[in-house]
Amino acid sequence: MFPQGLPRTAGTESVRFTDVTTAAGIRFVHNAGRAGKKWLPETMGAGCAFLDTLGDGWLDILLINGKDWTPRGRRTTAALYRNNHDGTFTDITRGSGLDIEIYGLGVAVADYDNDGRQDVYITALGGDHLFHNEGAGRFRDVTRESGIGNASFSAGAAWLDYDRDGKLDLFVANYVQWTPQGDIWCSLDGSTKSYCTPESYKGSSSKLYNNLGGGKFADVTDKAGLADPTSKSLGVSVFDYNNDGWPDLFVANDTQPNKLYRNLQNGRFREEGLAAGVAFGEDGVARGAMGVDAGDYDRSGRAHLIVGNFSNQMLGLYHNEGNGLFVDEAPRSTVGRASLLTLTFGLFFFDYDLDGYPDIFAANGHIEEEIGRVQPKIQYAELPLLLRNQGKGKFEQVSAFTRPVVARGAAYGDFDRDGDLDVLFTTNNGPAHLYRNDGGNRNRWLQLRLAGAKSNRSAIGAVVRVTSAGGTQWQTVRSGSSYCSSSDLALTFGLGADASASVIEIEWPGGTRQKLNNVTANQHLVIREP
Repeated sequence: MFPQGLPRTAGTESVRFTDVTTAAGIRFVHNAGRAGKKWLPETMGAGCAFLDTLGDGWLDILLINGKDWTPRGRRTTAALYRNNHDGTFTDITRGSGLDIEIYGLGVAVADYDNDGRQDVYITALGGDHLFHNEGAGRFRDVTRESGIGNASFSAGAAWLDYDRDGKLDLFVANYVQWTPQGDIWCSLDGSTKSYCTPESYKGSSSKLYNNLGGGKFADVTDKAGLADPTSKSLGVSVFDYNNDGWPDLFVANDTQPNKLYRNLQNGRFREEGLAAGVAFGEDGVARGAMGVDAGDYDRSGRAHLIVGNFSNQMLGLYHNEGNGLFVDEAPRSTVGRASLLTLTFGLFFFDYDLDGYPDIFAANGHIEEEIGRVQPKIQYAELPLLLRNQGKGKFEQVSAFTRPVVARGAAYGDFDRDGDLDVLFTTNNGPAHLYRNDGGNRNRWLQLRLAGAKSNRSAIGAVVRVTSAGGTQWQTVRSGSSYCSSSDLALTFGLGADASASVIEIEWPGGTRQKLNNVTANQHLVIREP
């Protein structure tokens, strides 16, 4: 059912990514709060999101921001941009309810109360915020009344229905214990202060919040078996690695072992990262993991992992062997060679050329401006990395981006509704960048937006299989992944030269199975759960 190594569609090498940030009206600049003190949070940057704020089928943009440590006469907030349906955006931040001053880092998007509107959770240093979508581009801060009280140094977050009750729960990745008062002096050369790496600070347990309904959540971290004060977590990916129908968790840790939590189907998880082979690098040492994503890049029918790591560590490309074990394929492939010197934050699988095989995007940038003085081969600003899937588990590097940046969060979505996937990424203490995919839609495609009924309205956890002449491929509707960012919840399937899909099969999280036959390519479809 899952053929490997099918011939690639010709002509996809002509796909280009065009920087349309200015033309689209995106004028956001991230504020890291830098004031010369070299405090750890200033290195982290923030995330971004593609979301359908208004429910009109067009993707809007949300960019998370930091703030000054002390008042200096300027006020910086997150920025919400409404899609004008013509390739441009309008800044609608003021009065949106999202325009509050916090030191924000990450964002997760989903309809947590099943009212048909996408809500927003923003992680922040010193206190996260849950925003309820009131409609018409307005949000209400419901953090206090929701019962969520995560006042840590939080980063990535993801919505999931871990107990399959139809209500979306929330996982939040917490980083280290840092305060301005407890900041530690570190140095690259022994004489001047530099930014510390996380080894200098104690870890912090991530959190799981169970959705009780009625807008209320309860902290079930201990009860679920997820409490771990040694972790230094930045990224989280929700995926069903053992194909038992229940969502599992992979948590990317910075200088601590990565965690793989298997869902035991009884409200609890069991950590299996070491036994599964994803806790450490090949040398048995914990790496500096930032972002993460999961996807079936070789049509094996199993979800694999891609992990962004520190410079001199390369990406981790963990192939799911199907027996509870993962094997890192990066050291023996182009993936490892191309990423060895880069420091990767945001990354994801996405089929940019719509040939039916997920490719890899990585947003790169170092944390230390002066790194070139002590490591001449390493740069502060780095090129984004695009790796094209050649089939049979092989990738080739594509020169799609030519401007080095200090990239952090990254997300994908079809903002212009032309069928192919565009890229949004942030830079630390700098501008955001919107790149339009030009030419990916030379191949055929299907874009599916799912709406749950018995299942959660966002359909998170739904599995979709699309069969065409070229074979069968599958994806899961997921929140989270990348670094501190949220990609579009719609699923885009590349069909290559195939004019139609013979079958679309949907497994809804509530257990319902649905089938559509003979679906013509090049369509945006909204599919509702029966």
